[in-house]
Amino acid sequence: MARIKVPRKSTAIDMTAMCDVAFLLLTFFILTAKPRTDDPVPIDVPRSSIQQPVPDENFATVTVGSNKAFFGIEGTDLRKATLEQMGSIYKIGFTPEEMKKFSGVESFGVPIQQMKQFLALSSEQQRKFAQPGIPRDSVSNELFNWIREARKATVALHNVQMRIAIKGDSKEEYPVIKDVVGILQKQKVNKFSLITSVSGGAPAPKSK
Repeated sequence: MARIKVPRKSTAIDMTAMCDVAFLLLTFFILTAKPRTDDPVPIDVPRSSIQQPVPDENFATVTVGSNKAFFGIEGTDLRKATLEQMGSIYKIGFTPEEMKKFSGVESFGVPIQQMKQFLALSSEQQRKFAQPGIPRDSVSNELFNWIREARKATVALHNVQMRIAIKGDSKEEYPVIKDVVGILQKQKVNKFSLITSVSGGAPAPKSK
């Protein structure tokens, strides 16, 4: 008995719809991507195999490098509120223009007494300015106050607890990191993130 030959059908697939979806996704990621800002000091972060995106709000970063500490807050409203509270503690009055300029500063490392001088600089001058780091010794532990006031501002404005991350150079000496961890523990902040880098990707926080 002769076999019945099944007619072959074309295997061509119309990729037009998939190309449209791909371009839409690409456009979305380009428009929503947050540009990566330069660190105040050169930082070679350690590597990790775990990747988790850095939050865009209610988040603060303590950057450690060259034996200095820098502080950054996500959110213009939190930056303004934190600076106003720090001004009240140290009896420094900041003008509305200075508050506005500070709201655009993503990370800084100057003592509070030099903050007016720092804010008077242009954005380009601020990047070139040799910041001495935020004091964290027993005599003037300004870093402790910055973290505390930022946490208080987050609760007051957004009614959530601020998440904190430490971003340190892989070659940084341990005592500096220990100082920062000690400051967090004094405020009973025992859960924080360590920002590391992953192969082929941007830095991502690793929870502790």
